[in-house]
Parts: sequence; structure tokens; C-alpha cells
Amino acid sequence: QVQLVESGGGLVQAGDSLRLSCAASGRTFSSYAMGWFRQAPGKEREFVARIHRSGVGTYYRDSVKGRFTISRDNAKNTVYLQMNSLKPEDTAVYYCAADVDYTGAYDYWGQGTQVTVSS
Repeated sequence: QVQLVESGGGLVQAGDSLRLSCAASGRTFSSYAMGWFRQAPGKEREFVARIHRSGVGTYYRDSVKGRFTISRDNAKNTVYLQMNSLKPEDTAVYYCAADVDYTGAYDYWGQGTQVTVSS
């Protein structure tokens, strides 16, 4: 079992920055990959970013490349999503997720944190 708790969401203006955190517990954090997803009102959940268990190897959806950075601190059992140059279309509930079996499918999910970007 893995428990995930996100934090760091909020209301910001376009162009601002936010850093989301996701604290994990329950299994050895450095043994699994982590991802960030988001879901806007009325839309399906979409992939945002993924990071290899070692921290080397990151992947992003095209619309956030160059603006968002995923990172992790295995000593703190935490994954981060640094979001810069935020846009109104980034408004969504952001979820972190754990791929413990390295299949590309995510087995555990956090409860989500709201990010709202005003224009």
C-alpha cells in the first residue's frame, strides 16, 4: 500500500508560479515511479508529468514543457511539481500517482489539490 498526500495548490494570477508537493508513505519511495495528473471541470483526467524512481528520466505533456518541472527527493519521500508561467488553462485539480510495478499504469492516487489560475 502507498498513501499519497498532495499540497501546495491555490489561487494565483496568470504568469505566477506554484510548487505542488506530494508526500508518500507505505512503501520504499525510491522503488517506484511517480506521476502528476490533472483534471479540469468537465474534462477527462490528463497526464502532466512523470519521473523515474531514481529521479533521472522525466516526461511531460507538450503543453507544459518548458514551464513545469517534476522532481523528487527520495530522502523526504516527496515528489514536486514546480509550475511556472501559469496560464488559465492550467486550472484543474492536480493529482499525484504512484506506479509501483513500473507498468506505466498508476496504482495509487492522492486526493488532489486545486490549482486555479485567473487571467
